[in-house]
Formats: sequence, structure tokens, C-alpha cells
Amino acid sequence: MVRMMYAYNTSKTFVLALLLLLPCSLLTITSAAQDEPEYKMELGGGVGLTNYLGDFNGNLTRDIQPMAGIVAKYKVNPRTAWSAVLNYGTLKGNSGNEKTYYPDYAGAPISFSTKLTDFSIRFEYNFWPFGTGNEYYGAKAITPFIALGAGLAFAKGDETATAFQMPIGFGVKYKLQKRLNLALEWMMHFSGSDRLDGVSDPYGIKSSDLFKNTDCYQGLQLTLTYEFMEKCKTCHNDRE
Repeated sequence: MVRMMYAYNTSKTFVLALLLLLPCSLLTITSAAQDEPEYKMELGGGVGLTNYLGDFNGNLTRDIQPMAGIVAKYKVNPRTAWSAVLNYGTLKGNSGNEKTYYPDYAGAPISFSTKLTDFSIRFEYNFWPFGTGNEYYGAKAITPFIALGAGLAFAKGDETATAFQMPIGFGVKYKLQKRLNLALEWMMHFSGSDRLDGVSDPYGIKSSDLFKNTDCYQGLQLTLTYEFMEKCKTCHNDRE
């Protein structure tokens, strides 16, 4: 009987000690997973493709042109970021490629080529926390994301046009190394102008709606960014 009581007390003491040590072990693991520093900013550039969508082109794959740009990001947390993007590319189109009948250009189709400078501020949302997993517990090295923003477009050809534009799209981010990020994104830019192609209202139908009967353009871009400006870990973790 004494032996049984001794075994019971020993087991009870062991279980109690295990329960007390388990939270400490989990805390140690979590802390170890957050030893790596986090960074506030990203800076880099990208290359890709763009094309015009408007009165003289309704095809997503026609007249695709190269584009290049630079990007700067402020990382609010592992799920969200603000980005500033400046791109430069070319928009092309030809009225003869469209089945739509335009009376003014039926006998003599016109074509255009404009140089596009595009600037926008965007908000990005990652579906999963983005990181190596060593600086933020549960972070993933790859994540899909969506983006929405606002900006300006400057088109210069035979005529010059400046327009408000709203980019919206999605993409995938992948962490190449601790401070190097690769992203592939597709963005549709809805502009507030019908003059990016140099022609306004080919049917002569006026519209007062912001994005009705206006030109658009899309972009598919691959970017590489480098992280810098280390966060204050104590202050940051207090907010998480």
C-alpha cells in the first residue's frame, strides 16, 4: 500500500511538473522563432508587359509591350503593406484591328503609339502572414495577395494626356532570402480619361461617369525588392 501511494505521488509530481514546464517550453519556442529582425521598408524594381484596352483594342493579348518600374513599400505588419510604384512603358493600338465600326476611321484606319508613365499608391493585403517564419511566428515564405490603389497616368504621343487611374489586381509573393522578396503581379488600371490613345469619343457620345467610355491598360510585372530599416522588436511585438 505504501509503495502504491509512493508511486501515485511520484506520478502526480511528474505530471504537475510537466504541466508547469509546457507553457515555458512553448514560450521558448515562440521566442526562438522570433529572433530574426523584421524590416519596415522594401525597395526594388521590376520588368513586365503592358497593353492598352480601349476603343481601338478589346483584346487582352494584342499589342503587348514591355514595361519597367521601381517600387518602394512600407510594411505595416506581415499581412499588410503600402506601396508606391512608378512604371514606364508603351501603349499601342490600331482602329483597323477592331470589328466595331467607327464612321470617322472607316476609310482610313488610324494607329497610335504613346509612352506611358504611371504612378500609383497601393494598399496590399497578404492572405497569409509573409516572412521566413523566424521573425514572425506562423509566417509563410509564399503568399497570394490582392492590391488596390489610386494614381496618375501620363501618356505622350501625338497628343499628351494626363489621367486619374485606379489599379486593382492580385499576385504572389515569394521570399528568396531573408531580405529578398520576389513578386509576380497582374494589375488592371482603370483610367478616368478617353485620350490615352489620342482620340476622345470616336462616336461623339459624351459621358459624365468617371470610368464609363474611358481607356484602360493592364500590366503583368515581376519585381525584386530588398528589405531594410529594422523595426523596433519590443515595440512591434507589443502591438502584435
